[in-house]
Amino acid sequence: MTNQAPPLVGYDVFSSDRALAEAVGRHVAPEALDGAREELTVLGRSAGSAQVLRWGEQADRNPPRLVTHDRYGHRVDEVDFHPAWHRLLGKAVTSGLASAWGRPSGHVRRAAGFLVWTQAEAGHLCPVSMTHAAVPALRADPELAAVWEPLLTSRVYQQGLVPVREKSGALVGMGMTEKQGGSDVRAGTTRAEPLGSSGAYALTGHKWFCSAPMSDAFLVLAQAPGGLSCFLVPRVLEDGSRNTFLLQRLKDKLGNRSNASAEVEFAGTWARRVGEEGAGVRTIIGMVAATRLDCVLGSAGLMRAAVAQAVHHCAHRRAFGALLVDQPLMRNVLADLAVESEAATVLALRLAAAYDADTPEDRALLRIAVPVAKYWVTKRTTPLVAEALECLGGNGYVEESGLPRLLRESPLNSVWEGAGNVQALDVLRALRQGGTLDAFLREVGRARGADHRLDAAIRDVLTQLADLDGVEARARRLAGRMAVVLQGALLVRWAPPEVADAFCASRLGGDWDGVFGTLPITPGLAAVVERARVAL
Repeated sequence: MTNQAPPLVGYDVFSSDRALAEAVGRHVAPEALDGAREELTVLGRSAGSAQVLRWGEQADRNPPRLVTHDRYGHRVDEVDFHPAWHRLLGKAVTSGLASAWGRPSGHVRRAAGFLVWTQAEAGHLCPVSMTHAAVPALRADPELAAVWEPLLTSRVYQQGLVPVREKSGALVGMGMTEKQGGSDVRAGTTRAEPLGSSGAYALTGHKWFCSAPMSDAFLVLAQAPGGLSCFLVPRVLEDGSRNTFLLQRLKDKLGNRSNASAEVEFAGTWARRVGEEGAGVRTIIGMVAATRLDCVLGSAGLMRAAVAQAVHHCAHRRAFGALLVDQPLMRNVLADLAVESEAATVLALRLAAAYDADTPEDRALLRIAVPVAKYWVTKRTTPLVAEALECLGGNGYVEESGLPRLLRESPLNSVWEGAGNVQALDVLRALRQGGTLDAFLREVGRARGADHRLDAAIRDVLTQLADLDGVEARARRLAGRMAVVLQGALLVRWAPPEVADAFCASRLGGDWDGVFGTLPITPGLAAVVERARVAL
């Protein structure tokens, strides 16, 4: 057999990703850096191993199965997963990906691990993301947090539905959207009736999307007497009986097939209120923001996986007398893909670092930059993966290459946790809150004067913000422009000159038509491609 690329397997996904490794070195506190690198290297070697990649393939090819009743006719409402799913999920939990809380530089370390482990298989990271993100919401009720937070931050994966007192680790899912409302969660009709004055309620209603239905508990929104409120719904009650949690069906999804997304009915379901009545959105918004950042991280991971495959293939495949990677047009395509991937990684890790810093300025930056990044990075993923697949030609279109699975997965993060319009409009809401625009301008201003195209793009954003007539119809344009300006500023500060120059010339300077492979020709493109290559 000649002229075939060897399998991209048996490598360290973390260390081979120069942009990611540099971001970890930049953002992790010095006293935690050695430990972070060591744990990420272990995770990276596992993610690139033949065994784990096989688990990812098995989990995707064997989707979960709904089991409503046991053999005796008792209602159980369970979901049966392939063993590969449990192996992947267990590794994610024991590696600390389900919690960033309570350790130095925890958010950056977890973000880097999440990006790495996404490349093994993305679907099982849904409950991982929800569990991590539930902690801020539960802290609205110190009594609940005292019980649940130690379990959610545990590195023990314990499958099976038993009372929480019998568990060493737990996972949390979420249910917000309903048939009639979708992203308009305030239109939900699920009712919550108080059961005395203890904070317990009985829920009646239906959730159109319930994430991770085999979790130990769920954060849901329902209409209480005092308005839309947040509730914790356990799957198993304290006496060991099953809570009423009626799984109607599992969604048949385009991608993300290893993961179960369910429709669930509540019929007198026991729940505990989290936070004040009427403050449901305010209580759960911290969870939403954290899961939106995970959408950015997941998309960056998919991008990196696709770029690594494309560059690897072209570095070994010959056509018309030369390696593909050495041919000018293919080099342009690969460099363009690599620049897009690095920009996504640098932005995602910068936002994770803002979570760790937790200063008023960083919180203001997160308020505006998370929806900006969620809008842009998740939307760029599908065209990037499709172009990377094309680099392999017909080899990329067959399932064995792994690229079709990445392509099916690629639109998901743009849809979940608020689709494009929701994010763009949230950017406008953020701009109306004090301090957010100043935080954004300070962040991009740190690179001012280093590249004339970036300076011009910053002025363009300010011009757009000065004219707010009809801004809602321009919200996507504004969010996208803010995203590339922020990415450009970060790359100018931290990326190699050839990467920053290619990004600024194309995304900011206008010498690019939006199709990958149309970068301005510079001597640095070969270095950009080599930087993205995995060395086996």
